[in-house]
Amino acid sequence: MIDKVDRRILSILQSDATVPVAEIGRRVGLSTTPCWRRIQKLEEDGVIRKRVALLDAPKVNAKVTAFVSITTNQHTDDWLRKFADVIREFPEVVEFYRMAGSVDYLLRVVVPDIDAYDVFYKKLISKIDIADVSTTFAMEQIKNTSELPLNYIVIGKERAGSAD
Repeated sequence: MIDKVDRRILSILQSDATVPVAEIGRRVGLSTTPCWRRIQKLEEDGVIRKRVALLDAPKVNAKVTAFVSITTNQHTDDWLRKFADVIREFPEVVEFYRMAGSVDYLLRVVVPDIDAYDVFYKKLISKIDIADVSTTFAMEQIKNTSELPLNYIVIGKERAGSAD
């Protein structure tokens, strides 16, 4: 079970995963070894899935973000598995969701330009039968974070409330 110290460790790590363990320990009131053990336990439990570098999209020529809404007439498990396998082939797809509502699936796609999106689109529709594809392009990114809200973590029998 996650406690308040774990929550503070998670807050530090998701803000900057390069903070040394000794510094994290200092900030949460632990020595290095117990802090490291807590981080290892959070990793073993799958709370921390992995630590990554967040890249600047324009600097790696991924300047265009497209949100692709997909509707299908197919709703079998076999079709979904095949569709998911097709989507996994595309490195341009950075997020993939099954939706409730008028759209069945939503993709977030990053590409250098509209021409590259068109190439992606043509490859996608050639690989699997899709009833409808609708794309919107982001004009400006106003907020983007990988940091999850931690105030919903259950600590004991109470919801965590606001993060410390």
